Amino acid sequence: MFNRILPNTPPEDGLRILRESKGYFITNTARDLSQSDFKNRILPHTDFMVASERDEAGFFSLEITGGASVHVDLLRKQINPFERLRLLRQKMPRTMFQTLCRGINLFGYRPYPENVIRITVQEFAKYVDVWRVFDFLNHVPNMIPVFEEVKRAGKYLEPTLCFSTGPEHTDDFYVGKAKEIMDITGKDIILAIKNHSGLGSPARISRLVSSLKSSFPDLIIHYHGHNTDGNDIGRIVAAVQAGAKIIDAADHAMTGFFGPPPLMTVVDMLAEDGYNAEGINLDAVIETNNKLKKIRPAYSQFESQFKGFDPTVHIHKLPGGAMGSSFEQALKGNFLDKMPDILMKELPKVHIELGNFWSVTPGSQILWTTAVSHTLSGKRYENASQDLKDLMLERYGPFPFRKPSDDIYRTVFGPEWRDIVKNEAYAEKTNPIDIELEREKLEKAIYRSCDIEELVLYLQHPRDTVEFFKFEEEYGKTYVLPPEIWFKQGGFTSGDVVTFEDYKGKHHQIVFGESSVREHDVVTYLTINHHPEPFVYSKDDDNNKSIKQVELTQKQIAELAEMGEIRAKLAGVITEVHVKENDVVNEHDLLMTLEAMKMLNNIASTIDGVVKEIAVKNGQGVKQGDLLIRLKPKKSN
Repeated sequence: MFNRILPNTPPEDGLRILRESKGYFITNTARDLSQSDFKNRILPHTDFMVASERDEAGFFSLEITGGASVHVDLLRKQINPFERLRLLRQKMPRTMFQTLCRGINLFGYRPYPENVIRITVQEFAKYVDVWRVFDFLNHVPNMIPVFEEVKRAGKYLEPTLCFSTGPEHTDDFYVGKAKEIMDITGKDIILAIKNHSGLGSPARISRLVSSLKSSFPDLIIHYHGHNTDGNDIGRIVAAVQAGAKIIDAADHAMTGFFGPPPLMTVVDMLAEDGYNAEGINLDAVIETNNKLKKIRPAYSQFESQFKGFDPTVHIHKLPGGAMGSSFEQALKGNFLDKMPDILMKELPKVHIELGNFWSVTPGSQILWTTAVSHTLSGKRYENASQDLKDLMLERYGPFPFRKPSDDIYRTVFGPEWRDIVKNEAYAEKTNPIDIELEREKLEKAIYRSCDIEELVLYLQHPRDTVEFFKFEEEYGKTYVLPPEIWFKQGGFTSGDVVTFEDYKGKHHQIVFGESSVREHDVVTYLTINHHPEPFVYSKDDDNNKSIKQVELTQKQIAELAEMGEIRAKLAGVITEVHVKENDVVNEHDLLMTLEAMKMLNNIASTIDGVVKEIAVKNGQGVKQGDLLIRLKPKKSN
């Protein structure tokens, strides 16, 4: 008889149930589906709306947080990630919550100090039951602090083997990695196979699972894949037949092309071969999807510009989570026409040249931004991002198979590259940060005291956490709004009446009245639930109009840079300006840092000169071609 594994079930009991069961279990990867097929825009309102049905569906777990979602909760969905988990738990008392954690990168994109890692896991472990932990280089030491804190919290530890293809990616390699993990964790774990790009054939996945089970018969294997090529159902079936005990899939009403496959199809396919999905209530699954079908049109603007499966993923290996965002970046950056060259020519070449490691965060962003830079500029490795430099200096960990060639090192670091590698290579020990000092910084920024959860969010994403708290202070709990209102294009006009139901089932009405323009602001008169609520907002800041939105080619940007006019090569956000007006700078001096596609790009001086104008500030978004800094060349002697 099936025993459902409930939240707070001790791992030893849950693992025993998994080992003794005759069937397989399903994780609903709602978070991954949102990231892969809807650019991470599925709102809390939608998850709350189907929470009761999902709770009845009988999943092993619901992957609902982690990865980029913690950042996007703050940045795009305007909800505290901890509050989101608390609200979901109220509606889903019988389902384990699962997260995806990037080892020492946690829920961010760069290594964090160990004390930040530990405090973050401690706080999220109060809500999260299953911890899938990976490292993009499969470097096990990078995952140890998370391993230890998950075990200490009494939660389910799921160390991960990131999977890819190529001559280096043998069964012996992965079996060796599994042994390395279990030498640290012991055997009471779940081992995940993370096929983030949806690579390999069903036969290849079958051989891998069989090799792991042959070496470790009692090992519980959880297979995760993406359906980019349309073949992940076949890989799932092969994995279960070979001995995998848990698989990932998603609600069919929301599945697309780049994320997980539809779970009901998986259930039906495996049932034909006598493999039963443990505990799955298909009536609840169907009811969930009946609700989701009605809401999907509200998210249409976030679906990929390109429809259809992509078998060429076996060539470019771009993961599902990056497919939609890469096309979005190409559209905004006006290089959509370059995508065939990037995906089919440059990206595979860069992947091989940099050692054929795993194209998953942050490695996937390093590969992608490098390939984009090469294609748009026509120069290979000459404008390396700081993250690429850190990778080549092995600050993320050692290359798993081979290092890039000497020629690439010379191009990236210059003629003195050997000395740079000798003196600066290998992972630097990140010193603990002063947690209380960071608390003081946060409280000073938001003008109030903070709790431990708010501090943890700040330690992950300082700038965006502060902006979120300021937004919530001014506008309240906007996550009560459904996607039909949140994402309505064209806005609202006077006389519009909007009715909606919030996550508690309470009905609301908003009536839009007239707007009046005052000297410095605009006031719109609203009637919310029959109460008048004037809404005041500032006029457009005329100062921002000085930054002209011009469309320049990469060649034009490079030519202007030679004359001291530094413009953005990519759309992104200015994270730090390192100089001030009238500073004297030399060629190659660091001017500012720009974050694009989660990667840090150092903007260096192209000449010897004096800073005459700084056109941007910290935290400002820029588009390709925007003016950043204007330099006045030094007079020659």
